[in-house]
Amino acid sequence: MLPIVTPTEMAAIDAAAPEPVEVLIDRAARHVAREAIELMGGVYGRRVTVLAGPGNNGSDGRVAAAHLARRGVRVSVVDALDAPESLRPVDLVIDAAFGTGLARAYLPPVVAQAQRVLAVDIPSGVDGLTGERLGLPMSAERTVTFAALKPGLVLEPGRSLAGEVRVVDIGLNVGSPSRHAVEDADVAALVPMSSAEDHKWRSGVRIVGGSGGMTGAAWLAARAAQRAGAGMVQSAMPGARGSEGPTEAVVLPLPAVDWAQDALGGLDDRVRAMLVGPGLGRDDPQSVRAMLEVPVPLVIDGDGLTAEVASALEGRPAPTILTPHDGEWQRLGGDGGPDRLERTREFAIHHQVTVIRKGPSTVIADPGGHIRVVTSGTEALATAGTGDVLAGFLTALLAQGLAPFDAATVAAHVHGAAGRLLGPGLIAGDLPDTFSSVVRTLA
Repeated sequence: MLPIVTPTEMAAIDAAAPEPVEVLIDRAARHVAREAIELMGGVYGRRVTVLAGPGNNGSDGRVAAAHLARRGVRVSVVDALDAPESLRPVDLVIDAAFGTGLARAYLPPVVAQAQRVLAVDIPSGVDGLTGERLGLPMSAERTVTFAALKPGLVLEPGRSLAGEVRVVDIGLNVGSPSRHAVEDADVAALVPMSSAEDHKWRSGVRIVGGSGGMTGAAWLAARAAQRAGAGMVQSAMPGARGSEGPTEAVVLPLPAVDWAQDALGGLDDRVRAMLVGPGLGRDDPQSVRAMLEVPVPLVIDGDGLTAEVASALEGRPAPTILTPHDGEWQRLGGDGGPDRLERTREFAIHHQVTVIRKGPSTVIADPGGHIRVVTSGTEALATAGTGDVLAGFLTALLAQGLAPFDAATVAAHVHGAAGRLLGPGLIAGDLPDTFSSVVRTLA
């Protein structure tokens, strides 16, 4: 996994470097020059403009310009503090104006719409901590960053403005950061393997959801759990009758209200994980709170995510995983501040739960304060029911014995990769059947 450090942490890492700053700048500049040459496809006849600021970021750009000039590239260096309103078209613009420490709005020169841009460390004008715009940053085709990722490179809109991000080593020791970005190989190593001794009750799942008129959410979760490895899926559905969902799922009809006792009925060690919330409705929060006493890993999703439930999480006898999107995050009482990683971490520590905070970049935090960021997703997943599929994937992985933090990582990454595979126009029902093929691709 790729480490993520905040701008403040990066400044401390730079200050602790055992080598002179000039040595580090030259190493960084050489990487910038190599990336520039790769983007341009060579040096012969190429023209580059370097937009250089007053700090170390600008120094990286100026030294990179010298390296490129020695290779035969026609380079012009423009002072970011005295730049013209627009830059003339060239083969590449290197944005080395301001780095992750920028704290004010920045308005760069205008570049042509199709102009190729290479950003140094982070696109100038992107907040290094939150990914928010500070002014009107250029959109880069590629960003070369040093030692570790920064939050602003994995959170939107900074993630999109940065383009392809390459992390390069210039000899800095980042220590043991608590935040990491997830890559395909990380997930492939975590996916549970089947055994010749497996049987259906070694990974049984019970799903409580799908009240009258909203059964589809529960059935999507059930199908997803089946495809992600659950050996048996029981669907306990308050007030619902009939079975239009997967024929392999067992339906446990529940009363429309005060259904908690029935939902817990017959619960034994064959049920290894439980999911509460998809299509449940929010008319009976007391019954949802009663589910917190189950002695197995519990996923709370959708309508189960309320402030009443959040207030009762303390003392749970088994792990709890919450899966809010931003609206549900507010309903839980989560802080909506711009530092998405830190606010999610604080909630997870305070309530001693694992949180999958869904979004363009999904932030996962565990009770110990560790964070993983999943960036495999796509806007194609912004359609009804996809969150129910994620919850089903997650519950099945928990039932197979994955630790909550790892199960959350695998579920979120595979879910995002499935969305990217299917592309625009997907519907939630398309996602479950892609689980196995996506996992094979990751491996």
